[in-house]
Amino acid sequence: MFVSVNGARLFFDVEGSGLVPDGSVMTEKPVVVLVHGGPGLDHSHYRPGLSPLSEFAQLVYYDHRGNGRSDLCDSTTWNLAQWGDDLRGLCETLGIEKPIVIGTSFGGFVVQSYATRYPDHPSKIVLVSTAAHMDYEAVYHAFERLGGRHIRDIARSYWENPSADKRAKYRDQCVPFYQVKRDSMLDVLSRALIKDDTALWFNGRQNEQGRMDFRDDLSQIICPVLILAGDLDPITPPEFSEVIKSCIRDDLVTLHRFTNCGHGIVADEPNNALQLIKQFILSS
Repeated sequence: MFVSVNGARLFFDVEGSGLVPDGSVMTEKPVVVLVHGGPGLDHSHYRPGLSPLSEFAQLVYYDHRGNGRSDLCDSTTWNLAQWGDDLRGLCETLGIEKPIVIGTSFGGFVVQSYATRYPDHPSKIVLVSTAAHMDYEAVYHAFERLGGRHIRDIARSYWENPSADKRAKYRDQCVPFYQVKRDSMLDVLSRALIKDDTALWFNGRQNEQGRMDFRDDLSQIICPVLILAGDLDPITPPEFSEVIKSCIRDDLVTLHRFTNCGHGIVADEPNNALQLIKQFILSS
């Protein structure tokens, strides 16, 4: 399905009913908007991993502009401010009030853009394997710990000066270290609609990813926040999540670190991750 948001045609999909029979009444389930990673990927990395959440919530998936099945749009609109505006615009267009928003990796960047610009809009936020600001040296050290000097050098080459050739090599040799359970990562990449130009526009020290810094603005968030981090994550190491936590009001934020997980926490440890997200969604 498609919807027009801020001049872009965005693809979206829905899993689970919003209203369910409950005896003599219809009960409304909470709405969870899933903000995918990348950039350059699509929403499919969330499926089927987060599908069990549809038992108690209505899930809304979408592809960012310049990603997946959505309009490519002009590259000048591939930025976090626009992607954050699109997230709010999608909710308004679909009539979603006070959404619970889950952002993973790059999706977490978008959620931080949205939540710091529109703090009254979300009811709850889940940030998974993400960062408020990129410390590339920490990324390179994490890759070296997991894969050795050769993998570190490939990662450094890509993030310092992204190109199509370097991205292909990075995807082939570095991305497998994103997860402990690597077979599922291969499935994710095989079924995704990948837009490399969007990633090359955004990624790297010299592009918006390198300039991104939400640390000061995170104090504006006024809703509960759950942060999930994997101790074996090379691209957003767990110390990045510790930084996010330190920037949000103590009474609003909870951080859970998973010792045996990489970047793909739900793929590496689905039962524990889904249980934490479920408890957070259903908490009062």
